[in-house]
Amino acid sequence: MPILSLNQKNKRVQIEGFEVENQIVFNFFDKLPASERDEKLLKAINIGVLALMEDRLSSFLSKTSNQLGTELESLKMIFDMKQELFFKSAVKGMIAEDEIANFLNQFFSEQRLLDKATLSGNTVGKIPKNKTGDIICFVNGKDDLKIVIECKFDKSLRLGNIESKDVFTRKTDTAWSQLIEAQANRDGKVSIIVLDISVVDAHILNTIQNVRYIPAIGLISIIDSQKGDFSNLAIAYMLARDLALNAHTVDLDKDLLAVLINRIIKDISDVISIKNLVLGNIENNKKILSQLERSLLSMDFNQKYLQKFLNDGQMSKQDLLDFYSGEEIKEQYKIIEKELKEI
Repeated sequence: MPILSLNQKNKRVQIEGFEVENQIVFNFFDKLPASERDEKLLKAINIGVLALMEDRLSSFLSKTSNQLGTELESLKMIFDMKQELFFKSAVKGMIAEDEIANFLNQFFSEQRLLDKATLSGNTVGKIPKNKTGDIICFVNGKDDLKIVIECKFDKSLRLGNIESKDVFTRKTDTAWSQLIEAQANRDGKVSIIVLDISVVDAHILNTIQNVRYIPAIGLISIIDSQKGDFSNLAIAYMLARDLALNAHTVDLDKDLLAVLINRIIKDISDVISIKNLVLGNIENNKKILSQLERSLLSMDFNQKYLQKFLNDGQMSKQDLLDFYSGEEIKEQYKIIEKELKEI
């Protein structure tokens, strides 16, 4: 038997034997005097029904705040507070991904594109045990032409440009690493990372502002999900789409690249000579030796990828991810660091 029925003759809603188990609702009414509870319940139902009639609660509150007066303003403040709490919760990512995928599919339909956005965050990609790349967009519906979107609503996320990255520090996610990783993990042609203006690092916000393209890495887009404003994502997507459709292989001057590699090899030889001099006075130069070892490992690591790039003329997204993260030399340095401590 339904708990709600309609009296069509008297235009009334009838509820019989109604009971709700909800801690938030209970706490709200528990703090009210018994004489005020019925009135507040009716107001809650009226406001809730009006909200449900709108596609988005935030839009509803913005459009009707002047009409419903100060009490609705209070509700709007509560809503904003709830949104702030929401962005600190574990579920924000899943809800954001769903909203973004729905927006994209609606955008494709309005633009008469054959593209399709699908959620993929719960499935492992090409990298073992890795789920990076929350949304896959198939350009013109083609399985071999994909734009990968990673959603990161996390204020601790940093930009992570390679010029300032120290590969010897503990591994942490950055906007750069997530773009490279998403592209490699989902075999995408281009990647986009979506950040929300309510929970984004101040440096990223000042640097990116709205949309930014990082050559060979991907695009960063800042949206405002609380206001339902995904316009920056639409701009980023169309840029990514153009890149994906017009990408071509660049012919490299391998002789010129060989000159660069030879200069790096010379630098390595010079550093080895310095190392040999330092070994004569180990106790006073352990810190210098430690830094030299780090530099040697880093240059050797860079040389390896430059040589691969010279031979192949290109670098896969997996190679770019490995080069960016530098996990290989971290492990090598741990051994050397242990040896230095034992001298």
